[in-house]
Amino acid sequence: MTWKETLEKIQAGEETARARALRRWDSLAKPLGSLGILEEAIVRIAALTGTAEVCLKNRALVVLCADNGVVSQGVSQSDASVTRAVTAALGNQSSTVNYMAQKVNCQVVPVDLGVLDFLGAPGVKNCRVRNGTGDISQGPAMTRAQCIQAIETGISLAQEVKETGASILLTGEMGIGNTTTSCAVASVLLGRDPGQLAGRGSGLSEEGFRRKVRAIRQAICRNAPDPGDPISVLQTVGGLDLAGLCGLCLGGAYVRLPVLLDGLIADVAALCAVRLCPRAADALLAGHVSAEPGAQWVLQALGLRGMIQAEMRLGEGTGAVAALPLLDLALAVYQSGHTFAQLGIEAYTPQ
Repeated sequence: MTWKETLEKIQAGEETARARALRRWDSLAKPLGSLGILEEAIVRIAALTGTAEVCLKNRALVVLCADNGVVSQGVSQSDASVTRAVTAALGNQSSTVNYMAQKVNCQVVPVDLGVLDFLGAPGVKNCRVRNGTGDISQGPAMTRAQCIQAIETGISLAQEVKETGASILLTGEMGIGNTTTSCAVASVLLGRDPGQLAGRGSGLSEEGFRRKVRAIRQAICRNAPDPGDPISVLQTVGGLDLAGLCGLCLGGAYVRLPVLLDGLIADVAALCAVRLCPRAADALLAGHVSAEPGAQWVLQALGLRGMIQAEMRLGEGTGAVAALPLLDLALAVYQSGHTFAQLGIEAYTPQ
């Protein structure tokens, strides 16, 4: 299915299911709304799936891996060899997120969209679009056709996850330099200076941070992306992982699969998806608030609040995985049936 056909088929959440989920929360023996964002998350899932009987038993984390040519500008302390190494580790279940995911019964699906000079590895799905992207400070990251291919790959991956029986889709990424591309995309879409949004990524010095901001400003100036055309923004100053994540969000919305976002990179990709199709917002949940400065601005634009604020910035989907136990705890209460009526006390009502 093409990206345009997908946009046409995405539907908003069902208000009847939303209302039923709200009534169930309000019937439980606790102060109204007292589980805050966790209650909101369950209600959003109910509306998306069309049923108040929320189940998150089967979970899948899709980690999109790709390299970014802008690393040649000294925007990261690491190079593309790290992307290759971590992608292979994701495949053999030995990277950071793998260990976390094992504890919460979450499948990890690493995908190569364009890791530089990557020859493949066991456990890594091959969906290569190109061999890394161009240096955005010198020209566009990729062609428009390649960007659309990456988006449509993400849509297909979401459909595959749904077909395997997953009840929630988590987003992850791996690609040195992708906080630079993410900040470039966010800067264009939000109309904010890169200096407000950029962070130090994996640990830049003050001079490294200045190089990063200069590279982003140069990329925007040289490529002149159209803020009204998210595909233009992704194509010129974004990355393959961002485009693929945008597709995951759109695909999740289309198949009515909740999409639990990780940090800044996933948030920016989600913003692109929502700019393409506002109805896609109904599928999105924010796992955490990244320590990257731009994350708060992007989440605000999405109208989302992160479940965790722990200054995480590791990537790979770790922030999304970390939020799964919170959703499990919320569901334990939601499904408990421990109502005011059972306790023989009068239900709380808004005063």
